[in-house]
Amino acid sequence: MAFESLAEKLQNALGQLKGKGKLSEKDVDIAMREVRLALLEADVNFKVVKNFTNKVKERAIGSEVMESLTPGQQVIKIVNEELTFLMGEKEEKLKFSPTPPTVILMCGLQGAGKTTTTGKLAYNLKKQNKRPLLVACDVYRPAAIKQLEVVGERAGVPVFSMGDKNNPVDIAKAALEHGKRNNNDVIIIDTAGRLHIDETLMEELTNIHGAVNPEEVLLVVDAMTGQDAVNVAKTFNEALEISGVVLTKLDGDARGGAALSIRSVTGKPIKFVGMGEKLEQLEPFHPDRMASRILGMGDVLTLIEKAQTSFDEQKAIELEKKLRSQQFTLEDFLDQLEEMKNLGPLDEIMGMIPGMNSKALKGLNVDEKEIVRIQAIIQSMTPAERENPSIIDSKRRKRIANGSGTRVQDVNKLLKQFKETQKMMKKFGDIEKTMKKKGKFGMPFF
Repeated sequence: MAFESLAEKLQNALGQLKGKGKLSEKDVDIAMREVRLALLEADVNFKVVKNFTNKVKERAIGSEVMESLTPGQQVIKIVNEELTFLMGEKEEKLKFSPTPPTVILMCGLQGAGKTTTTGKLAYNLKKQNKRPLLVACDVYRPAAIKQLEVVGERAGVPVFSMGDKNNPVDIAKAALEHGKRNNNDVIIIDTAGRLHIDETLMEELTNIHGAVNPEEVLLVVDAMTGQDAVNVAKTFNEALEISGVVLTKLDGDARGGAALSIRSVTGKPIKFVGMGEKLEQLEPFHPDRMASRILGMGDVLTLIEKAQTSFDEQKAIELEKKLRSQQFTLEDFLDQLEEMKNLGPLDEIMGMIPGMNSKALKGLNVDEKEIVRIQAIIQSMTPAERENPSIIDSKRRKRIANGSGTRVQDVNKLLKQFKETQKMMKKFGDIEKTMKKKGKFGMPFF
């Protein structure tokens, strides 16, 4: 999980201040020492760590905190604000040209996930009603063009290619003309990477840049490489003047050093983060939300946005009606499981709930196989059985278990859980009816 190790250490360090009615400078010093160690272990740049802890301490020993009734909470608030500032304060959106097409130049080293990210970005823009065109300018890496074509097909986005025998600058120029003719309003150029930074790579990128005059130059770096990612960003920025960074594999980065250092070292914002392999798992980077997640305060806004894009609105309305009339069936339960799976990994979703810190999540066994098992059991039932589980006798249970590759005990367990859920739904329905009745006779109904 992203920032898991760092989040746990920071929450432990700051948690010691929470219950104190009064704070001394010594208390702040001890907490800041722990914070400093946590950040250094997370592979955050040394200078960044030093500036960060100095700023927090300076604010924490001010009268606003020392005279507060909840000084510990005030220090956590300061850390949250400084973390947010460190990562860029607010979301930095893509800049679009006033006269289409907008050209986005993607660059980075090999292995960072540049080609996949290029496809994800196109998919993201297509969902925003843009008409993107992908351009294959990596003529050196074997199968690079084919990889972009496969990703483009999955995203439902066209790919412009002239094979691997042409000059990347000529390909970029031709793609720009092709895009104009075909009304593509965004052109995303996938360029060649190298195993390391060299003059030839930089010269080629500079030449492509000069030929197409991109609105955005996005550098793709692997979050899991920590300080190496920061050094790569610094070098690319000095040579090419990047406009933003895309951090890939952030979902697998328990430390988070790159995310916390890049903005401060390069002065360039993180615009997107890769949170998984699926096309939809490229997310805009929100510094305030990420800081909140790191400190165990949750990320309700991202959770709401995920739900809005994943849940079917009409189905939600129908489900509400069924819950009110107490007609919740196993078919509805199956629908809800499908919707939940669309939200993403369950531990990531749980981490967005305020108060559900990394320590709490560590002891929580989020078994996604259990969801698959439940789906298999319900899908092995007939429509009549899903509608009315009370007809499922021992013979039917055996058939369902065989059909789903599970045990009869698993079927029994599910049916028992579902019965309890129905009881709970009935209670809620009864309470609501009672409240409405009371409201009708003059009592306020909230």
